[in-house]
Amino acid sequence: MTGALEPDQRGGHKDTEPRTLNLSFNLVSSPIHAPELDTPLGWLNTDRPLRFDGELRGRVVVLDFWTYCCINCIHILPDLAFLEEKYAADPVTFIGVHSAKFTNEADRETIRAAILRYEIAHPVVIDDRMKLWRAYAVRSWPTVVVVDATGRVAAVEAGEGRREALDRAIAEALSQGRSAGTLADGPVLVRREASAAGTSPLCFPGKVFADAELRRVFVADSNHNRVVVADWPDERGKCRVVTVVGTGVVGAADGPAEEATFHHPQGLVTGQGKLYVADTENHLIRAIDLDDFSVATVVGTGRMTYDFAGGAMGVDQGINSPWDLTREGSTLYVAMAGEHQIWRIDMPVGFARALAGTGRENLADGPTERAAFAQPSGICLHRGHLFIADSEVSAIRGIDLAVERVYTVIGEGLFTFGDVDGAHPKARLQHPLGVASWGAGLLVADTYNHRIKVVDPAARTVRTVLGSGSPGRSDKAGGLMLFEPGGLSCVGDEVFIADTNNHRVIRADLRTEQWTEVEFVGLRPPALERVTVGAAKPTRVVAAAARLRAGAKATLLLELHLPPNVHLNEGAPWSVEVRCKARRLIATSGRSGRLPLAVVLPALSEQDGGTWTVEASFMCCRDGDAGACFPLDVTWSLAVTVSDDGADRVTLTHAPVADIALSGA
Repeated sequence: MTGALEPDQRGGHKDTEPRTLNLSFNLVSSPIHAPELDTPLGWLNTDRPLRFDGELRGRVVVLDFWTYCCINCIHILPDLAFLEEKYAADPVTFIGVHSAKFTNEADRETIRAAILRYEIAHPVVIDDRMKLWRAYAVRSWPTVVVVDATGRVAAVEAGEGRREALDRAIAEALSQGRSAGTLADGPVLVRREASAAGTSPLCFPGKVFADAELRRVFVADSNHNRVVVADWPDERGKCRVVTVVGTGVVGAADGPAEEATFHHPQGLVTGQGKLYVADTENHLIRAIDLDDFSVATVVGTGRMTYDFAGGAMGVDQGINSPWDLTREGSTLYVAMAGEHQIWRIDMPVGFARALAGTGRENLADGPTERAAFAQPSGICLHRGHLFIADSEVSAIRGIDLAVERVYTVIGEGLFTFGDVDGAHPKARLQHPLGVASWGAGLLVADTYNHRIKVVDPAARTVRTVLGSGSPGRSDKAGGLMLFEPGGLSCVGDEVFIADTNNHRVIRADLRTEQWTEVEFVGLRPPALERVTVGAAKPTRVVAAAARLRAGAKATLLLELHLPPNVHLNEGAPWSVEVRCKARRLIATSGRSGRLPLAVVLPALSEQDGGTWTVEASFMCCRDGDAGACFPLDVTWSLAVTVSDDGADRVTLTHAPVADIALSGA
């Protein structure tokens, strides 16, 4: 993949060689047998591996070769979801083949986080050093391979915008299988991993913007499809939630904050009494009125558009996956990740046009009309220049607005990346998603290195200031660790960080390196209907009773007695939610594999008595088989009395066969 691809109206993709490749062909009656899906790295989002010589026999199989950094791979996920729903009752199985580009993308836990972040419903096989990629002769991300019921390759589609072609290929493979009598009776049923949404107050927050004048912090709560508005945090990191804009349901509805909807929003910037929002998967720019928090669409048609010039006004101008925003006066600048360009929007009229980049995915400097970017995902203004986190080339790019010329500060190309401090040309980043102005230089979210770095654009140097280089929350000494931070915002020597995969916002002092996790007091996940996916069995509900102490915090100790040869996955997230009637008492999540799991509730009052519903989700694995993991959902119905003579903790035990035991401690 070099990105040296000319813009294609419907075929955006990433190629492995420097030439245009627009691949689409049908191989019905092909003699090519699909290679077996063997990998030592195992599977995710399924309770077992799947094989062509096993459960996949007699079924049409759709293989999506992807890597989670790739915007084109993200663009085809709605097409795959549409086809999965259309053929849900047919013997058709969708499987993602994750063939990593970046070093960080080869890690099992980062792939798992990406599956949850992008809400992928089908199993994913981890491609060990791209062996399956080579076995299937794949040349670009994304590539979709359709395999017929006899295990032969029936069709190959490379690039995005191929829904209709894939639909035809699947329908034809089903038709031929029925005629030949080779089809199985129905689909393969697997259990997917638990959804990340609804387990914590924030869910994969992509960007954060701090406005010192307004004393407000704004968070793109991306996977909750909403924007959080909060007051400035106190010295302990606590802040009051002013309002939440968006219902949490995917949509593009304008109107009051409690009725408006978004679709995985990202970049934020304030100006002219508005909070502008890059509503990424709606392909829109939205504006939130900072007086009444109502929402209006200012640019975009709501459809992904391949227009590399622009020139229309407001809602008549289509755009493509806007990822971040910055502002100068009445002008908005947009990192348009989907078109590999930088756009400008003149407000308030909403006149939108491309400022820099041809739309060809590459690293090329020069005049703005001839330069090339590669999935620009972060943008800021600094001393009359725009600076861009150009993620797919692991680069920081600059635009001199006075002469309209693009240059590179750090970065060498699509396949040159790493984690190296120092000066250009030896310094390396890995898929940075965020950039902000700080003092005389820039602060960069070096996303796949799990670090925050200082970049001096004049000296072309890089220096790490925060993060260990490994995913995590904090080290043994209390030092800050991050997990794919996606955005950041600087105010003086303080930085607010969207620690995306840790579902949190961090505030850190860049001089002392002291940090706190921002607590959005009272913030809860959207109250969305819980959905059971796939062939999951109904959750077992266990009745219990407890007397808890009034005026004291209560600790629930959740104990699991697992079957032989089954263990809790220590790296996978767990989540617990406790409700009393319709009121949520606590919703929390984490990654500890230690049992019993302690959940601490705030101090109780007598009004907290009644029937509690305790819902817990865990991920378990079979011993000796890292690929065979499955979710375990447990629900307790707990009759609680709150009194002065109650206990301060209660143990809830789940046994897979025996009855549930309850003991006070």
